[in-house]
Amino acid sequence: MAARRDVATLIQRLRAFLLGREHTLALRFEDGVAERTQPPPEVPGGPAHLIAANFYYKRDPRREVQPPIDVVQQQLLADKAGEKTEKLPTPGSVYRWD
Repeated sequence: MAARRDVATLIQRLRAFLLGREHTLALRFEDGVAERTQPPPEVPGGPAHLIAANFYYKRDPRREVQPPIDVVQQQLLADKAGEKTEKLPTPGSVYRWD
């Protein structure tokens, strides 16, 4: 193993006395670094983990977002056309702050 690089012993003692503690080197040496024997992480696959030819644009949830619709305008258009439409979305119940 290679020796750690540092200043001379006399200067180390003087530095420790003036600091009031032992100086910690900022350099990294092999014996001061964590071992690299950790096992690889076991990350579970997502919803598109096992699908072949799964392109990003087909599973991007941001592309499913659409601008809000004007419910009143849609209802007026459906009434004018005289066609029976599916039930349009309406706002939820109002909370009374009494």
